[in-house]
This record gives sequence, C-alpha cells and structure tokens, in this order.
Amino acid sequence: MSRPRQTVTLTADLVILTIRDGVLCVLVVERGNEPFAGRLALPGGFLRGDESLDQTAARELSEETGMNAEKLVLRQVGVYSAPDRDPRRPRVVTCAYLAIAPDLPLPAAGSDARSARWLPVAEAQRSGLAFDHDEILRDAVELARAELQFRTIATAFCGDEFTIGELHAVYEVIWGVKLDKPNFHRKVTESDGFIVPTGGKRPTPNGRPATLYRAGGATTLSPPMMRPRSTGA
Repeated sequence: MSRPRQTVTLTADLVILTIRDGVLCVLVVERGNEPFAGRLALPGGFLRGDESLDQTAARELSEETGMNAEKLVLRQVGVYSAPDRDPRRPRVVTCAYLAIAPDLPLPAAGSDARSARWLPVAEAQRSGLAFDHDEILRDAVELARAELQFRTIATAFCGDEFTIGELHAVYEVIWGVKLDKPNFHRKVTESDGFIVPTGGKRPTPNGRPATLYRAGGATTLSPPMMRPRSTGA
C-alpha cells in the first residue's frame, strides 16, 4: 500500500559557538512569536524563494542577530526531520549548521527575535530550548569536540595571533578536561601546518613573554589530538 506524498518545508538553524571569559557559549535568541514565544531558541528560519539552505542560514544569521555570515565558516551538523518537531506545519525539516569564531561581540536582535545573546552552553542545555534545539545543540557541541581531534578548527576560537597557552585553553574549555601543558605544547608544534610562529611575542603575568602563533595552512591534524576518554562534561 503506497503512502501519500507529503509537502515538506525546509528551514536552517544555526549553532554559533564562541568562548567568552573562558566559557564555551552559544548564540541564542528569545522568540517573539508563537510557537514558544518567550522561549530561547537557536537562530534560524524558513527557506525562501530560490535560496539554497546555505543562503538561508546566512540570511537568518544576519536578520536575527545582526552578524555577518561572511566572516564565519558554516559547517553542516545534520538534518532533523521528526514529524512533530515544529507545530506550525505538518512536516518541517531543518538543516543545522555549526559556526565557530573567537570572542564574538554582543549580537543585536532583529526580525522575529525579541533579543539575542551569548549563553554558556551548559546553561542553554539546562534551560530547555524551543523545538528540538536541545538535540541540535548537543549534536553540534559533540561535533566540535570530535573535530578538535582530527581538524585544525581549534584556531577558529582564537584571534589572528595567539599563544599556545590560549590554544591550550580552547581545548580544555571545549573538552572539559585539564591537559598537560608540556605534552600539549609538543603535540601542537609537531603537528605539521597546525600553527606557525609569527615572530612576535606577548607579555604574560609572570613576566616571561609568550611566543605568538597564527593558524597554519593545514586543515587536518597529523597526528591527531586525541580527546581523553573521561571529559568531565
């Protein structure tokens, strides 16, 4: 027995991660419209006209937060298609995107969002986001944690120039572990193309200048930076 075909509506949702004051944070908006008016949610919205989903994600990011997607690299997290995930229409399928950037500024709300702000990931996970955004956030954070093992995305949390100590802090914040500093230093400097010294130095509280680095040209880590089994997160 054949089943009737269904009309599917497409949306794009965004998980934008940054580190603020040593805490992993996610960009959330307070919904201004029903359903879930007043609840926190990830930025996102419906595909329009002849847009691609990538273009929808970029537009929604700009409309709901005032941020420019051209400055961020959007990476697909997954597709979410549960029949009841969005009460507005019978079948709403969303493609979720992950973007990472260093110490992003305070966002400005727009469109159908009452407000936009950075929220610690742990707090967002406790608060209960609208729709199925808890699941999307969980998957995106786990993707970021996993990608740190095999790809050079950790430098995306840093500025144009950074110290190994700052890069070390990125791994500790995202993985939720304490990492041995000498061992970490050896691994990142021996990974071909991961980081490149700039020739500059930065003063530190202990008085000993720290060498500055920039992101290298590699996109994968060789050898990988394996995540400890016990993350404490």
